[in-house]
Parts: sequence; C-alpha cells; structure tokens
Amino acid sequence: MTRSLYTRVVLIFLVAVIGGTLISYFLSTRLFREQLEENLQLPLRYLGMDIIRLYDTLPADEAETYIRGMQQLQSHYIRIYDAQGRYRAYGEQEGYSPDDISETQIRRVLSGESVQVNATGISTTRVGLPFAIGPVQQALFIDSKGPPSASFIKTWALNFMIYALTVGILVMLAAAVFLVRPIQQLTRATRQIAGGDFEVKLDIRQGGELGVLARSFERMTRDLRQLEELRKQFVANVSHEMQSPLTSISGYAKALQLLPADDAARSRYLGIIVDEADRLSKLSDNLLKLSLLESESRQLQPIDYRLDEQLREAIIALEPKWAPRSIRFELELQVARITADQDLLYQVWTNIIGNSIKFSPDHSVIEVALRQVGQEWSVRVTDHGIGILPEDRERIFERFFKGDRSHSRTVGGSGSGIGLAVVRQIVSLHGGRIEVESETGRGTSMTVTLPQEAAGRKEG
Repeated sequence: MTRSLYTRVVLIFLVAVIGGTLISYFLSTRLFREQLEENLQLPLRYLGMDIIRLYDTLPADEAETYIRGMQQLQSHYIRIYDAQGRYRAYGEQEGYSPDDISETQIRRVLSGESVQVNATGISTTRVGLPFAIGPVQQALFIDSKGPPSASFIKTWALNFMIYALTVGILVMLAAAVFLVRPIQQLTRATRQIAGGDFEVKLDIRQGGELGVLARSFERMTRDLRQLEELRKQFVANVSHEMQSPLTSISGYAKALQLLPADDAARSRYLGIIVDEADRLSKLSDNLLKLSLLESESRQLQPIDYRLDEQLREAIIALEPKWAPRSIRFELELQVARITADQDLLYQVWTNIIGNSIKFSPDHSVIEVALRQVGQEWSVRVTDHGIGILPEDRERIFERFFKGDRSHSRTVGGSGSGIGLAVVRQIVSLHGGRIEVESETGRGTSMTVTLPQEAAGRKEG
C-alpha cells in the first residue's frame, strides 16, 4: 500500500505538518516559558502586596472586613497562616477546595521567603508572601480559582492545533486525490498503449506541470498512432513491392520448367527473371540504406574530393541507360572540392540523374549545373520530360510513393518509390536541402544544396 503515490503523498504531508506543528509548539513554549511565568505570577503577587498593605495601614479587624468584601475573592482563594498552623480563609464560601498547603511551604514563608507554585509546569497557580501583624509573623497564600491564563492558552493552542491538523488532513486528502488522479489516468493510458491500443483519451484539464505532461502524453500518443499506421503501411508496401517481382520470377521460372520454348523465348524469360531479381535486390538494398541512414548510429565518413568529377562519373556510369535513347547531357560544372561522404553523395547523384533519364523522352537534353551560391554549393539537374503533377510534388520523397510519372513508359522498369526517400535522408545528414520545381509536360528540376559545413573550397 505504501507504494501507492496517493499514500506516499498523504503520509509525507502528515509527517511534515504534524511534526512541524509539534516542534513549533514545544519550541515556542520553551523559548517563552520564563516570560509566561513572570507575567502570570504578577497578578497574584500584586494582590498579595495589596492585602499586606491593608494590614499595615488598617487595624486587623478592619483589614479583615475589607478583604472579605473584595471582588477578587470571586477568582482567588486566600489563606493566612500563623506560626501555630492556624489559618483564616477567604473565598472558601465559593465552593473552591484548593490543594493543601504543605508545612514546608508554610515554614518557608514564615521564615521570610516568598513561594510560588507552578502546578502545570508553566503557569503560577499559588503565591506565598511573608508579612507581620504587629509582632506576629504571618504567611499569606493566594490561589487562583479559575484556570490560569497560561493553562488556558496552552489548552487553546492544543485544541487549535488538533482542529488545524484535522482540517488540513481532510484538505490534503482531497488535494491528493486531485493530484494523483491525473497520474493514475496516465498510468492506465500507458498500459493501454503498451497493449497496442492507441485510441487513448485523457480527461485532464489541469494547468501547470500535470497539464503540460498530459498534453505531451497526448501528442506522444498521436505520434505513436501515426508511427503505427506508417509501420503497417510500410509493411504492406514492402510486401506489395516484393510480391510483384517474386510473382514474375516464379511464373517465368515455371514456364521455363514446364513449357517448351525456343531459344528466343527462353532468353526473354531469363531476362525478365534477371530484371526482377535485380529489382528485388535494389529494393532490399535501398531499404537497408534507408534504415541505416535513419539510425542514430549512422555516422558520415567525410573525405575531401572533387564534386564535379563525381558528377561526371555518375553520368558515365549511367550511360547504358541514356546512350541508346540518344539523350544528351549539357554540363556546367565548376571545379570544386567538397568534404563529405563520397559514397552516400554518389547515391544521391545516380538516383536523381537516373530519374531524369527514366522520365525524359528520347533525343532530349538533361542539364546538370554545379555552382557556388554564397557559402553553399548547388547542384541542379533539369530534364524536359513528363514532369510531376502538382498534387504529387509534396509526396515524392515519401517511401513507396509513385505518382503518375511511374505509369509512363520508363527505362529499366518501374521503381520502388524508395530512391528519393534515400536521397532526402542523405542530403539531410549532410546538413543540406533538396528542392523540386516541375511543370507537367515540360520537365522537372531538382536542386541539391550543401551548406558551407559540407562544402569545401573552390579551386581557382
């Protein structure tokens, strides 16, 4: 039970409040004890001095008569002892029966010593004063009939403390419920999410840290829901992309196995099988690259090299795709050095230039320009192909997205929709950005900009 947050909050409050109240009470009582004793014995002492003054100024009979008519007898009890232990009492008719005065106290006062009694340990309840009536030594004792002021204060303080603690505990119990309930809701919601149910609704309208925590939790839940949807979509897309080439490979392999075929048909079947196997290989390779690029453990391996030469190498490597279709390249490349991950950026250029070739008509021109713009390097690849629909431009960097361009005649088969997602991730890792400009039926331009941190220096 003590593991419950509610119980812990209540226990901590009780320990703090009760402990602090008790310590404060006893500490203040101890610090002001002397002042209380001194102040509370003064009324008894002053009354005793007035009575002694009466006996000094009036005959004994008159003084005694005066004393019996004093209003102070309503709240005080007076006794006067002589040396034989006899005493005269004043105020006894009120029904007050004080504790017996000890012989020791009487002897001390008769010997000329003043006595005060602290029955409660803090307040003076009896005062004994010596005086004489003529030659006879007397001992005057004055007792307080009602509760002493200090005792009353002490009782009042104790009652106040009890009431305050009771009210405080009740308020704290209610406050603890108000405090702990949102946390209990968050706990239940966490278990619900852990079970795979992301339809979580929190009814927490508090401000402060708990409100911020609840809103952050709701945002996290929405993000997790989106991630789960993306995961399911990703699995479905991968399954779909793999199913198509696997079906082709299986179908044509069975055709080779079961159906008679001449050398030309056999060669065509084998070519399709090889192409589909390459497609699977590229899909697997791109998925692995994307996974590594999105991993926090992926580190760039930058080296210093010629960016313009790398662009030329990428174009030459793609010659089997553009040369048979009489596609030309117009290059405007400044001689430039860059410090970057050479292998990753090579992947960027082959993907972008490969897409431009794929969607360009025969006998067209592709322009590749490398320029320094301010403190950045800019690589712009422009084709004059079919372009991209406006509604597709914002999504072309999503995984597995293939717009209407993919439904046109392509070179080397349709893509997997992974390449541009890989491109964006690589550029982002280098601290750069990629921008797309396109007009349907007129062509597309893709611009990769690398910041000064990745771009090195320009050769003169």
